[in-house]
Amino acid sequence: MSARQSMYHKLLNLPLSVLVKTISIPSDPIAQLDLDLSRPMVYVLPFRSHTDLLTLRSSCLQLGLPDPLEPLELGGKTLRRYVFISEGKRMFESSDPVPQESIELFTELLELHKRDSELDIQLVPASVVWDRNPGNESRPAAATLQAMNGLQKFYTILTLGRDSMVRLSNAVSLRYMADKHGTDTTIAYKLARVAKIHFSRQKLAASGPNLPNRQALFKRLLASKAIDKAVQDEAESRNVPVEKVRKEAIDMMEEIAADFSPSLIRYGDRVLTWLWNKLYQGININNAERVRKLAQDGHEIVYVPCHRSHMDYLLLSYVLYKEGLVPPHIAAGVNLNFFPAGPIFRRGGAFFLRRTFKGNRLYSTVFREYLAELFAKGYSVEYFSEGGRSRTGRLLPAKTGMLAMTIQAMLRGLKRPVTLVPVYIGYEHVMEVSTYAKELQGKRKEKENFGQVVGIVRKLRNYGKGYVNFGEPIPVNHFLNEKAPEWQKDIDPIEPQRPNWLNPVVNELADRMMTKINDAAAANALTCVPQPCWPRANAR
Repeated sequence: MSARQSMYHKLLNLPLSVLVKTISIPSDPIAQLDLDLSRPMVYVLPFRSHTDLLTLRSSCLQLGLPDPLEPLELGGKTLRRYVFISEGKRMFESSDPVPQESIELFTELLELHKRDSELDIQLVPASVVWDRNPGNESRPAAATLQAMNGLQKFYTILTLGRDSMVRLSNAVSLRYMADKHGTDTTIAYKLARVAKIHFSRQKLAASGPNLPNRQALFKRLLASKAIDKAVQDEAESRNVPVEKVRKEAIDMMEEIAADFSPSLIRYGDRVLTWLWNKLYQGININNAERVRKLAQDGHEIVYVPCHRSHMDYLLLSYVLYKEGLVPPHIAAGVNLNFFPAGPIFRRGGAFFLRRTFKGNRLYSTVFREYLAELFAKGYSVEYFSEGGRSRTGRLLPAKTGMLAMTIQAMLRGLKRPVTLVPVYIGYEHVMEVSTYAKELQGKRKEKENFGQVVGIVRKLRNYGKGYVNFGEPIPVNHFLNEKAPEWQKDIDPIEPQRPNWLNPVVNELADRMMTKINDAAAANALTCVPQPCWPRANAR
């Protein structure tokens, strides 16, 4: 590194040390990514940015990883320990070529592998995420993991620098690349292309797809053939104007649909960090890396946690956000849609459903089409496998209605693979324990209201440790291939299908789901040893 560049880095690092505070994903990359400190390591960054490079350096030094600015001494040569795979934006132009110096470095590293059969350099993809706002359909974000010009970067660091994230990924073995694909310049270009695809997928995993314009979403749903047919049938059966029923359908959409707000999530992160520090001695998280891999591989993720407390949905969204993933859209009972909690939950990703759809075909059609739209657009979804909170700590019978609608959404011709992620959420002490004790003694369940929220705030104290364990994922496509080999013949992109095999397959899938949640349970000194779940309820 030249003396001029070294001085530039020192000057730039002064404001960054004040304005930037990052979290590292994963928190222990040496163990979680199986990095070998005895082997040479080169960091691969998506854009030419010295701000990103210095931010990465700060995280690497904290994590015990090699300093990106410290040169590599290999084969009698001094080489850089970092490489940019794109020039990124400039002030008055936008270009995206691979820097020639990066191709030359890749080529030189490959050539060293050709000469030395024992050499095995680890290429570690590394990116700095400054803003996780995905933008919306009418106005996409300038971007989470896209390059920014100087003015954009300055403003982003000024406003979001203390909410940034350094994301490290599994290393690529250059020895493997050299042995498998060769060592010429074309392989250097291939490495750059693969890295670009990797970072593009990482962007989607970190920020999610563009958020829908709410009114445009309602128009799309209203224009769907399934809802249009339900509206026509409802108007005919009740002998009322079609426009009146359409208005009712829109009112249902307003009642159901989430209104996800990235700003609320960002500010909520700070509030919840304070809250968890007040409530718990620590949150133990296990197996988050397997969920990050699913997200980056393009899976439609459906989180299916057990349900012990109203804290569950807040805690899971918080943990996912801290683990570099998008908080999911959460199916919540309409009983939680009261002021002021309802609007806050809705902007946090909650969509509301009534306790029963029975006898209301229009509502069930609207809800099912909304759920199918979430899957089609790529938003992760969360619903509680037991339907409601367990008062005893044991798993309740699985409620299979949402599971059945998930498979029906797949029968609309969903292109991405759908994967259920069982999640065990547990606490040494449950906040609602006194209320549960009264209910188990025969007292009627109290309806959720603002007074309960105030009461909870008054009860803030230490409840021991919390646990969020991600269980073994269940690939639903593979499950259907195994249990209903010809299921794809029932795919209909227009009309929702309910084939004869649906109920038994859903019931068996529910059993497996509950077993996986139980397998992920955390045992501690104050909770019971995990027990088999109660018998499953039939699919409705």
